This record gives sequence, structure tokens and C-alpha cells, in this order.
Amino acid sequence: MENFEFYNPVKILFGKGQIEKLNTLISKDKKILMIYGGGSIFKNGVYDSLLKALKGFQLTEFGGIEANPTHETSMEAVKLIKEKNIDFILAVGGGSVIDATKYIAASVYFDNKDPWQILSEGADIEKALPFGTILTLPATGTEMNANSVISKKSTQEKLAFSSEKIMPVFSILDPTTAGSLPKEQVANGVVDAFVHVVEQYLTYLASAPLQDRMAESILKTLIEIGPAVFRNPHDYDAMANLMWCATMALNGVISVGVPQDWATHSIGHELTAYHNIDHARTLAIVLPGLLLVLRKEKREKLLQYADRIWDIKLGSEDEKIEKAVGKTISFFESLGIQTRLSNYGVLTGTIDLIVKRFRDRKWLGLGDRQLVTPEKVKEILMHQL
Repeated sequence: MENFEFYNPVKILFGKGQIEKLNTLISKDKKILMIYGGGSIFKNGVYDSLLKALKGFQLTEFGGIEANPTHETSMEAVKLIKEKNIDFILAVGGGSVIDATKYIAASVYFDNKDPWQILSEGADIEKALPFGTILTLPATGTEMNANSVISKKSTQEKLAFSSEKIMPVFSILDPTTAGSLPKEQVANGVVDAFVHVVEQYLTYLASAPLQDRMAESILKTLIEIGPAVFRNPHDYDAMANLMWCATMALNGVISVGVPQDWATHSIGHELTAYHNIDHARTLAIVLPGLLLVLRKEKREKLLQYADRIWDIKLGSEDEKIEKAVGKTISFFESLGIQTRLSNYGVLTGTIDLIVKRFRDRKWLGLGDRQLVTPEKVKEILMHQL
């Protein structure tokens, strides 16, 4: 097992009716900016619950965060925060709203510089505005971690950053808020959480059996409850388990002491940047190709995955790996998520653009052992045409 440091200060309030406790979590003297997305909170009852819980608080609203949150919209929120002297943010929504809030919270104090440098150059974040979250779409795990992904429309880029300064003060996870989600978004959530686990699990052996077993338990649970929550998002138990799986998938617990990959995400981000494909669907496209192209490098863990997750006992090693990848594809497609670039109208021209972008950024080796070169990226994507 590798050396590690673990820190996670986020307070989680899980279950029905937890929004009612908001007035105990935020000081009454705070000027609050409530950030949300396309307005679903007005339909699912969350907005009314919030107003009731925050009666008497100084509350300003900012809506319109995109499904892939942008630098441009985030800067509008930063301007409003400075105009209104806001000193606390409440993010109400899914991963996009929370990711945007993290970027906004850090950008407020990024004076006299372009905040995009946080993503493009890895500029340090010395301070961020405190914020809490109310999660309405389980998927990304951003409600309990230090990560954020932001797009820039003007340059068609999508980049990630991470800092302990942008961890939420608290996150409220009420599965009833997600019951009215469209089935497509529920499917995205299942796949997103699944691939988050895979990025920390399907690497190479690191003498960390506890982390492996914890990762496997999340994967097995997602396979078990995924179809049920997809069929009926109002199924409280299924949604509750999806919500907690998604949080546990990326709150740092299963990543300690083990190598991580994230090449699937890096490649997938470019498909979103160029074609605006849903994040989870880009992962479902890229992952099968990556696992097959890197089957030699990931052989030991792929065989473990085949055995422990999909109960594949028969066949040669290559046959077991191919069956495991096939079952992964079948699982994604059972949730209505297609796994080929051609399903989304993506042609070889986009593959060439992605490869060129990685070369231009000098990203010459992605993945757990930096083996995913631009040439490998092309091979992975060509496999998924």
C-alpha cells in the first residue's frame, strides 16, 4: 500500500427532511447566494422547502448553471457576489451546480488575475468563500470532495482542478429530491459513479485488499440497484443507495494508498468540450476501449474485476477480460446509454482534434502509469467508433 494523507471535513446530513435543518447550519447574519441550474428545484418542492427553512435569512438567487458548467456563467455569479457582499453560497442541484459553486467560491478571491488560470495553469487557491450544498442529482460525488470540472465556451475546453479550500462545509443528501429526475439523468448518475470507482480500482495491484473490497462493494451495489432506480426513480431505497454510492465513490475513502488512473475522464472531457455529450455518456464510450487497448497493462486487475464483479470463472485470461468488458457494456446499455462514438455522430475528425489537443498541452502520458500517449488515445477512440 502506498503512503497517503486523508482529509475530509464535509458534514453529511442524509435522508428525508434534512433540508429543515438548514437554519442550524448557516449563521443568521450571513448574506447567502443560492445557486441553482435549470429550475428543476421549483418543480420538485426543494425551492419551497428552502424558503421555509431559510425564512428570515438574507437570500439572493442565481440560476442558469449549465449541465456542463462554464467559466463564463460562473464569472457572472462572481460579479453578483461582489456587488451584494455575499459571504456564504448555497449550491442546490447536481454535480454541475456544485462544481460551478466551487469555481465561483475560489474565483471571488482570485483578484487581479484570470480565474481560468486555476484550471489552465494549476494556480494556487489561497482562499475560497464558504459554501454548503443540497444534492438533487446523485452522480459525481462532488458534494463530499475537493474536485471541480469547468468548461470554457470560448475555447471549447473542459478542465478539472482540486483544492482542499473548495470542500463544502456541509452537504444535505435527501433521496426524495431526486425522485422526479428524468430516467436519462438517473442512468447518467449510475454510470458516472461506476466509472469513478473503476478509475481508482482498475489500475494495478498495490497490496491494498481493503480498498479493493470497498471499491468492489460499490460496484456490486450499483449493478444491483441500478436497474431498479432507473425503472423507478421514486423508489426511495434504490435512490438512497445510489445517492450514497455516488458519494462514497469519490469522497477519497477508496482512493487512499492505491494508484489512480483518470485517463477515461481526461479523454471523455474532450468529447464533452467538442460535442456537448453528457459527461457520463463520454465515460461509457471511452472506458471499454481503454480497458481493451490496455488489457496487457491492466491484466491482473481486469482478471480480478472479471472474477469478483461479474463472476466470470471460465475461459482463457483474454476471454475472461473480453467477457468482463462486454458485461460492462451491457450494463451501461441496459440503462439506455450507448457506448459507441457513432451513436453520437462523432467522426474521425474529432479524434484527430483530441489527439492534437493532448499533444499541444504536452499531455504525453495519461493514466496510472502515464502509458496513455496521444497515440494510445487515438487507438482507444478508433476502437469505439
